[in-house]
Amino acid sequence: MYGLFGVLRSPGAGDPGAVSDALVILGTLAEERGRDTAGIALFTGRAVTSAAAPAGTRDARGCDLSYDGCRVVTGRAAFSRVWRPELLPLLDVAPLVVGHTGRAAPESPDGRPDAGPLVVPGAGAGAGAGLVGTHDGDVAAERIFRLLAGRRDAAATAETLGAALPGRAALAWVDRARPDRVHLARAARSPLTVAVDTEQNLYWASEPCWLRTVQRHTRVRFATAVMLREGTYLRAGLGAPDGRPHVLGSAGFTPTARGTGEFAATA
Repeated sequence: MYGLFGVLRSPGAGDPGAVSDALVILGTLAEERGRDTAGIALFTGRAVTSAAAPAGTRDARGCDLSYDGCRVVTGRAAFSRVWRPELLPLLDVAPLVVGHTGRAAPESPDGRPDAGPLVVPGAGAGAGAGLVGTHDGDVAAERIFRLLAGRRDAAATAETLGAALPGRAALAWVDRARPDRVHLARAARSPLTVAVDTEQNLYWASEPCWLRTVQRHTRVRFATAVMLREGTYLRAGLGAPDGRPHVLGSAGFTPTARGTGEFAATA
């Protein structure tokens, strides 16, 4: 198992510290789905249309890389050890944050720990700088994210998901050319919950119970929280008329492995 979590901030929200507290708690709670690897991607909100070489540090324990448009920190440790207080000022202002926890996996050829979020370059015409993605399930995540890079039409994205996601899977990814939008998908048997708080910040988390814990221990109060149905693709982003997060597109696809029921969860 892997744990997914993140937030798309509402520009008009008046309590950025509460959102940051909620995000860190979600990361800690996600350790129940894996304490061997963890990571977080903090976006600056600046669109990127071409790939850029990252700057930062990388060793056998993890990496802290600043890409053009986002900062990605990953490591071979639990989230509570990968997370550092000096990242808090960036977290407080990042419009979009994507997090991941998981179990250990073999290192890639370049020595980078196989910890999400993954930074995947675009491939082919129109793919641009690629995307930053997280996954849950037994899937070839990098291959799937390469297929999804540049897909901005809901129907085309759902078609790709239906063809490329055999078995259990859930995904959350961000197109680096559109860092004001998050893409969420649930295939079969991997839970993924989407929630909106009273200030219109949008969150996602693998487990609905994490949101209930966040509400007990922070100032965040959730207005809605719903588990996505299997075979759902959802794109959310900042948009008119008020600049807050909205659902910008959705589509269904057919998972190749079925779970045992769907349910909605309220925080």
